[in-house]
Amino acid sequence: MWKKSLWLILFIALLAGCSEEQADPMNTFNQYAESVEEGDYESLYNLFSQETKDTYGEDDSFIRLEKLYADISASDIEINAQELEEREIANAYDDGIATIPFTVKMNTAAGEISFDYQAELTLVEKEDEEDSWLINWDPGFIFPELADGGEINISPDDPVRGEILDKNQIPLAINDTVYEFGVIPSELGDSEAKREEIARLLGMSVDSINSNLEAAWVKDDLFVPLKSILPDNSDTVQQLNAIEGVSYQETTGRVYPEGEIAAHLVGYLRSVNAEDLEELDSTEYSSSDKIGARGLESLFEEELRGKKGATIQIVKDGADNITLAEKEAEDGQNITVTIDINVQDKVFQGFDEEPGNAAVIDPKTGETLALVSSPSFDPNDILYGTSSDYWSEMEENELQPMQNRFSSTFAPGSVIKPLTGAIGLKNGTIVYDEGIEIEGLKWEDYNVTRVSTSNGPVDLDDALIRSDNIYFAMKAVEMGGDAFVDGLHEFGVGEEFPYTYPVSDSTISNSGDLDDTHLLAHTSYGQGEIEMSALHLATAYSTFLNKGDMIQPTLLTEEETGQFWKEGLITEEQADEIQDSLRKVITEGTGKAAKEADFPISGKTGTAELKLTGEDSGDENSWFVGYPTDDQDLMIAIMVEGTKNHDRSSGVEKATEILIDIKD
Repeated sequence: MWKKSLWLILFIALLAGCSEEQADPMNTFNQYAESVEEGDYESLYNLFSQETKDTYGEDDSFIRLEKLYADISASDIEINAQELEEREIANAYDDGIATIPFTVKMNTAAGEISFDYQAELTLVEKEDEEDSWLINWDPGFIFPELADGGEINISPDDPVRGEILDKNQIPLAINDTVYEFGVIPSELGDSEAKREEIARLLGMSVDSINSNLEAAWVKDDLFVPLKSILPDNSDTVQQLNAIEGVSYQETTGRVYPEGEIAAHLVGYLRSVNAEDLEELDSTEYSSSDKIGARGLESLFEEELRGKKGATIQIVKDGADNITLAEKEAEDGQNITVTIDINVQDKVFQGFDEEPGNAAVIDPKTGETLALVSSPSFDPNDILYGTSSDYWSEMEENELQPMQNRFSSTFAPGSVIKPLTGAIGLKNGTIVYDEGIEIEGLKWEDYNVTRVSTSNGPVDLDDALIRSDNIYFAMKAVEMGGDAFVDGLHEFGVGEEFPYTYPVSDSTISNSGDLDDTHLLAHTSYGQGEIEMSALHLATAYSTFLNKGDMIQPTLLTEEETGQFWKEGLITEEQADEIQDSLRKVITEGTGKAAKEADFPISGKTGTAELKLTGEDSGDENSWFVGYPTDDQDLMIAIMVEGTKNHDRSSGVEKATEILIDIKD
């Protein structure tokens, strides 16, 4: 009995020793699968048998695999092996060969591909080291159809980018014919003078031209593209065509028919860069693609670009192509906005290149008819311009044409006063026709001045007509900071602005409150730290035309119109009273320049003084928010920058000219 127990112990120990020395073929294959899934292709070659290495060099295995997967935009690769049973592993040791069935699944530019294959591994026995299993690799591991030869062919199917259209289907961004100029090396020759002339005409450097000509794919008789320009650049086209070796081909490019008029709104395209590729879907973007850089092109990039398609085939000599996967491209969607390019054009031209911004809405429906930033730039010049100094000229321009002003906020000045009045009417601090006594031109306690004295008590009507800073400051201090902040919140100031396009939120103060009564007093008439966008101001004034409800602004034609962002801000009677005062601002008060129109205009003028703490004075921005009194179909909010001590027209004068032009 004792001897039998001893032999049993020795047998178990012998088995344990053998199992410790035996290598599991599954471990080798799992290393292969993990490396492929993680993109660590360089480590694969060490897992291959000597027979495989004798047949396939590194270029034919891991480098080929890495390039192929990149070419087909392979991602989310999953390799799942069928586990071998102990009996199968034992038999494999006897035979020196292990066979492991596995399944591969991956996403590609042409859709999902999956296949079954089997790996054969060879046992390598070693005297002083643990035995190992190595893979007998062949191209069937990439795709089974490649096992007996063949090449992969990828045929991309690029989508057509969607267009951007105004409310009347007038194009703001389209795909149109452009001329792609290039050279044929054998005809161009080595002339440095030719290259310098081409560089000058295309706004390129000679080094850039040489770099294109030195690309690996270039051959003497092949057309080498350099740059695309617009066909209407006829002088440049003619001069380029006169140079021997230069030619062009028609291609499709992104074109902006309205140029600088809608540049800040629409944006433009740029080339995808290395940083983009780290973040973007590799099946949808490559280094040769374009992407929205700003404006609507960027905001609606996903909708506009569509979805790429492709066909992946295996090509073999003397045999039909084998299709592994096929996906049709999905063209991008068109984006239609409520902008009326005719209104946009008239507003833009009204600035006459002076700096400022404006928003025009339909106060009844909420549709945005114009969003203008002046001065501007031409996105066609960015894509197809032939000036090598264009960017530096834009950056050095003191008027900052690249700055999108309509998406920014500014001190509103006196155009805030109707809102202050409405807040006071709502909380009872102000009674429309109830006046208060104000002496002199300055309220010494809070350092608030006004432009004219009053004959008798000042009520809200008179304060709006004469734009009386002291009246509004007194009423704000009377109601207190908390009440005024609550009222501003009701008008959406200090809250997120609910709009499709990213317009900056209006702010009450740096801290968000008005605990400091001096800051409260100056905020009441649009100074202090309060800032609003032109679009928010136009939206806020719609309250007076909608019986006390503030319209919800829209930008896309698919958005529901006639909805209200805020309701019950004031009563219908109070809204009518403020309307009456806004008309008197034009007929009796600070907005008399608007009387030049042959139709009645109502609105409020404003001047926002720009000065740093401790300064006695600074430059000024001139505001006007108004509408045609009878039609009430347009609400314009306009700001002209830097109007103090300059020979520039005020906001009310520009707004009047614009409204006349629109109504003409």
